[in-house]
Order: sequence, then C-alpha cells, then structure tokens
Amino acid sequence: MTQQQMEQIYDEYHLSVFRLAFAYCKNRADAEDITSDVFLKRFEKAPVFSDKRHETAWMMRVTVNRAKDLLRSFRYRFSVPLDEADLTYESPEESSVYHAVMELPAKYRAVIHLYYFEGYSVAEIADMTGKSRTAVQTQLYRARNMLKGELGEELS
Repeated sequence: MTQQQMEQIYDEYHLSVFRLAFAYCKNRADAEDITSDVFLKRFEKAPVFSDKRHETAWMMRVTVNRAKDLLRSFRYRFSVPLDEADLTYESPEESSVYHAVMELPAKYRAVIHLYYFEGYSVAEIADMTGKSRTAVQTQLYRARNMLKGELGEELS
C-alpha cells in the first residue's frame, strides 16, 4: 500500500472513526488512541474489500471492538476520568443534547451516534456492530426514550 493510498483512507475515515470512539469512551485522549489503533490495524493487515460499504463496515466494526476492549480493560475501569474534550456548539440546545447523549450507556451512545450523526441505516449499524437489526432498533428506541426523559418534549 502506498503512502498516497494510506493518506486517502485516513482522510476518508478518520473523523468517523474518532467520533465513534469518542462516543464510546467520552474522552479525547482515548478516542485518539483508538483511532490510531484502528488505522494501524487497517494498514498492517491491508484487507481487500469488495466495495466501499464493506470497507466502512470493517472500519466501524474494528472501532467498536477496540472501544469495547478499552472499556473492559483494568486500566480504564480504575482510572480517574479525564476532563471533557474541548468542543464548541452552535447553540445551547446542541450542548444539552450532546451532554444527554454522552450520559447514555455506551451501547446506546454508539447506535445514536451511528444513526443520527453518521447517517447509517439500522441494517448498516447491525452489520457494523455485529448485532441483529431488531437489537439495533430496540437500542435506538430505548435511547430515544432516555433522551426524551432527559431533554423533555422538545426532543420530539
């Protein structure tokens, strides 16, 4: 794989990988580590994909797996949380929505992020996460209800 091909792959996927990692671990440093790990794995293994959809699913699946590994790790469970990443918001509502989403359990944060922020369909999320479509739909439903309870009716 050439340097140019690696740069193209990185440019195409780095924001999606980082945001998904951040949705899981809720801090910038760990999300950056996960992003680095995902791209190292991508470039070392150099898998061949049948199409862009397959490549995207592979990238998101590796990100999810790496994030889950981190969340299960001894270091993560017994460490002091880092300060929240410096993020800017367009409006106060976006800030409250962001904080409400970040308070959800990791499995709900991930599906909300993939569905609303990345624009993937339920079927694509199911492929990426290794869950059934029904499980993804159920998690979206539960996450929406949690957010509705937290943010009130204006979420509708």
